[in-house]
Amino acid sequence: MGDIYIYMLIILAGLAITDLVVGVSNDAVNFLNSAIGSKAISFKTIMIIASLGIALGALSSSGMMEVARKGIFNPGEFYFDEIMIIFMAVMITDVLLLDFFNSLGLPTSTTVSIVFELLGAAVCVSLLKIGESETETFLDLGRYIASETAIEIVTGILLSVVIAFTIGALVQFLSRLMLTFNYRKRPAFLAGIFGGLSLTSLYYFIIVKGLKGADLGGLNFIFEYTTNVYTTLGYGFIFWIIFSLIYVYVLKWDIYKLIIILGTFGLAMAFAGNDLVNFIGVPIGAYDAYNIWMDAGAVEGFRMDALGGKLPSQKWLLILAGVVMILTLWFSSKAQAVVKTSVDLARQDSGIERFKANFLSRYLVRYSIMTADGIQRVMPKSATNYISKRFEKVPSLGLVTKNADKPAFDYVRASVNLMVASVLISVATSYKLPLSTTYVTFMVAMGTSLADRAWGTESAVYRIAGVLNVIGGWFFTAFSAFTAAAIFAYIIYLGGFYAIIGLVVLAVVLITRSFIMHKRSQTEQKITDELHKAESKTIQGIIEESSDTVATVFKRSKNMYSKTLEGLINQDLSALKSARKDSKKLGVEVDALRNNIYFFIRNLDEQTIGASKFYIDVLGHLQDISQSLEYISRSSTDHINNNHKSLKFTQIKDLKEIINRIHDIFEESENVFKNKDFIRLESIISKKRELLELVDSKIEKQVKRTKNTDESPKNTTLYFGLLLETRDLMNTTTQVAEQYFTEYDSNQFDTESE
Repeated sequence: MGDIYIYMLIILAGLAITDLVVGVSNDAVNFLNSAIGSKAISFKTIMIIASLGIALGALSSSGMMEVARKGIFNPGEFYFDEIMIIFMAVMITDVLLLDFFNSLGLPTSTTVSIVFELLGAAVCVSLLKIGESETETFLDLGRYIASETAIEIVTGILLSVVIAFTIGALVQFLSRLMLTFNYRKRPAFLAGIFGGLSLTSLYYFIIVKGLKGADLGGLNFIFEYTTNVYTTLGYGFIFWIIFSLIYVYVLKWDIYKLIIILGTFGLAMAFAGNDLVNFIGVPIGAYDAYNIWMDAGAVEGFRMDALGGKLPSQKWLLILAGVVMILTLWFSSKAQAVVKTSVDLARQDSGIERFKANFLSRYLVRYSIMTADGIQRVMPKSATNYISKRFEKVPSLGLVTKNADKPAFDYVRASVNLMVASVLISVATSYKLPLSTTYVTFMVAMGTSLADRAWGTESAVYRIAGVLNVIGGWFFTAFSAFTAAAIFAYIIYLGGFYAIIGLVVLAVVLITRSFIMHKRSQTEQKITDELHKAESKTIQGIIEESSDTVATVFKRSKNMYSKTLEGLINQDLSALKSARKDSKKLGVEVDALRNNIYFFIRNLDEQTIGASKFYIDVLGHLQDISQSLEYISRSSTDHINNNHKSLKFTQIKDLKEIINRIHDIFEESENVFKNKDFIRLESIISKKRELLELVDSKIEKQVKRTKNTDESPKNTTLYFGLLLETRDLMNTTTQVAEQYFTEYDSNQFDTESE
């Protein structure tokens, strides 16, 4: 009998390692986004600092392990085998759920997932016990669930959203009033004061509060001198103010960069201290339960009252978990996608928005503007002018320099993000409250971006929609975690060890599939021809740079057109859906280039302002091409998806002739633009005109067929639509070629004249 539980512990250990990997991939956003977004230090330096923070934070998380053992349910009301069912169901659910969110590139809360998984599995097993009892009813569920603790934890998680957002916005508002966006030119003593306050906060809440519960062996004597809060804070503030002023005035170093370095370290440490329980708390609880059961003689029907008591921490397991977390941080590529979501929503400037506006975001923005206008009318004019002046942006903030990947926000906001999030998480950890680090860091970042007026009229509706999507994902996490853990617990209860093996195999298959798909998408992303914005300031430079983009559009257009019509001819719905997805992606990328026109024009010199018209016209033509391809793919997909009649033999024959001609023309055009051999464009233009004549003849042929034979209305409509859109597609590509040929020829003439 005991061998089965040993196998279960081995499985739990494997799941714990997997959970650490997928969990850190998800939660890396919590402590990396501010440093990465501000670009204060190199990525390698960020990773080293975060790794050191994780290593130290892992040792301070021992007290949090009690939450998994007794924070959600009363272990004394369950037998050992029932406890193992709960723990096994929780770990399988957690691994699958976190991997699902990682694959989507969305940050979710590992704390929410583990809390509701424990709650779901415990409720399921409790109801099964109640169902088997002749005396108990549903009202007795409160005996099994630690209601007060569970409510306290859930309430704390929900309140953290409001608290983190409010405090983040308030601290950022005050910081910006003091330092402004032009903080580099403010008096140095202000930077010293800001540094002193920031470093004092990080020192007390991270080092004193965060590490006080850590098992540091002989170093624990340090904390004997920090029992008096006011004395510790007072002396700490004096020391760090003096340190900051020396740092700024004497050494003339950047205090903001130091705050970001220490803040990243502190936040990584706070993350490990608070969130490690989410990944290994359940397996450690199962290991403790097994030891208690074995010490009691491995008897059946043994109640786990001892699991609710004080148990020694497994320091070696904490160290091992810290090592796995650090390795994952360095080698996980999924973490980068999750970090990108948070940085995009908090960036200072407008640009390409990842999320689409929805009715709720529009409603919130509309009424927020009305509220702001009302407040502005009530406030004294002098106060309004003073605040507005403090929040004036630095003029160069909106410029996009050549080949520059500029910061999403400045050092001041990055410092506040790290400082406030670190303080809030460390306070929660010191009270053994499993606060959601994802909730806190994300909402602090959103609060500071709001206070910094990053959500202007150009971007607010999209940013709020993004925040609502992420928060909605958290609620979805809670519901999914509770439901899936309850279902898995029921399956294990019925099927025993065989059910466990089946669920583990399912988890391995799904995670392996997710890993393969992620690798494949990465490979495709590397080899996929993406469109790049032009950054040159001369007409010759624009021709050179944009020709690569045109070559890419022609290449992708050739593949999409062929895939769509071949899919239509063969009635291959999957190929049609794939082509439609590709056409939408092309449209989004072209729109992104058009949205960058503002910054492109801002960067042009006065002497070369004429280059903008050429580039705008090129992008207009590319947009027309993408719209034609999108129409062709959409109408073809809808036709097959609606189970309409297939094309007739004569229609297929005509289409194949057009496909072959277009394929050759697009391929030749692609090579011309790729090699910048624009002198060959004249012959391509004539070939495209011949193709237009061919398309016109096919249209006339179909008109006669429609008049003289019994044609399907749907087929006829589709066929005419395809031919007409193909003609528009060729007209547009001809215009692109003519535009480049004209400009290149004109440019060559001007060069020779000089």
